Amino acid sequence: MNTADLGLPVDVPSTALFTDQYELTMLQGALRGGTADRRSVFEVFTRRLPEGRRYGVVAGVGRVLDAVENFRFDAGVLGFLRERGIVDAPTLEWLAQYRFSGDIWGYPEGEVYFPGSPILRVEGSFAECVLLETVILSILNHDSAIAAAASRMSAAAGGRRLIEMGARRTHELAAVASARAAYVGGFDSTSDLAAGFRYSIPTVGTSAHAFTLLHDSERDAFRAQIDSLGSGTTLLVDTYDVTEAVRSAVELAGTGLGAVRIDSGDLLLVAHRVRQQLDELGATGTKIVVTSDLDEYAIASLAAAPVDAYGVGTQLVTGSGHPTCSMVYKLVARARSADPKAPLEAVAKKSLGGKASVGGRKWAARRVDADGIAEAEVVGTGPVPAGLAGRQLLVELVKGGEVVAREPLEAARERHIAARAGLPMSAIQLSRGEPVIPTEYV
Repeated sequence: MNTADLGLPVDVPSTALFTDQYELTMLQGALRGGTADRRSVFEVFTRRLPEGRRYGVVAGVGRVLDAVENFRFDAGVLGFLRERGIVDAPTLEWLAQYRFSGDIWGYPEGEVYFPGSPILRVEGSFAECVLLETVILSILNHDSAIAAAASRMSAAAGGRRLIEMGARRTHELAAVASARAAYVGGFDSTSDLAAGFRYSIPTVGTSAHAFTLLHDSERDAFRAQIDSLGSGTTLLVDTYDVTEAVRSAVELAGTGLGAVRIDSGDLLLVAHRVRQQLDELGATGTKIVVTSDLDEYAIASLAAAPVDAYGVGTQLVTGSGHPTCSMVYKLVARARSADPKAPLEAVAKKSLGGKASVGGRKWAARRVDADGIAEAEVVGTGPVPAGLAGRQLLVELVKGGEVVAREPLEAARERHIAARAGLPMSAIQLSRGEPVIPTEYV
């Protein structure tokens, strides 16, 4: 396992400390109390979507599989726990042998989800499952938030290309995960080279204003960039005077200039003026790229502009105002004893304030209408109705501790496009509203 696949420095030997201390103290208590080996089922779900959102996007599943596979308590980790006195000696001995040996089922990456959807189901002994709570939630909450924002931006872009440019607006490791999640959600490329290296996402980038300011004139800067990268490059034209910059760009690169980038001003107005000028200069094939604090609303407002691509940073990597999905990891069933044959019993939290959960090991299916458009997310604990048997959403991800569902990132991206297309049209409206389909419990 290469920890770089997680977006981690390659010298990080384990994901075991990506957890909260109480996971380990619960383990210690269960070992002492004789309940650690009880067969248990945990589920990841969210009680509600972020305010105004119509659907969620499952992202980070591939990173979760890597994290589970690399969840090991090596000598360094055990030494840290011992020195801090976090758990006792018997617990340390148990942790030294830890390998997740259970099963994990879940929504495949790129699928959409709704309140109550059992996005991930983790089954095994209580001891081995409880340890995975924090690392699973940290990945799914972050990546799914970014993917949901990316999906909304992708829908607003209407087929125009999207470039993820948020690395400088978030933590350096979160930047890599964000680029990955954005690609799942519909973005086409990233400026982040670590994401390109680790996940084979297409990378793009040419120059910033600093490159223009370095030179004695804008023409000198353009000439240097064209000499280095060729006439198909993208020239940044708003450092000084946009009209003069576009004229110089075409004079130097010719009518085969690849693209110009606009990073400030009234983007709608400037884009129209630049398009008209490019066409008058004969550069009819030159593309226009716009950047500058875009979000899905700004992208939608530019639908009538002659824009070919959008570069998005801050709003994307912060989930466009919703940086988490509020997913939780709850015990929903457990056996009365450690006997492997002991039947599972449903358990559920009965808290006040909307934090109650629904007990039982669940399946999920999406009911569709006569036109194949989703009309309900159906979640149940009993037999699956015959009419929904072929529309179940959970797939097997880990069996007996072994990952069985690795797939290329491109597969998750294509799955999301198909899943979003299967929702009612109102799903891609940017106006606030309730989930586009209801969740029904049977």
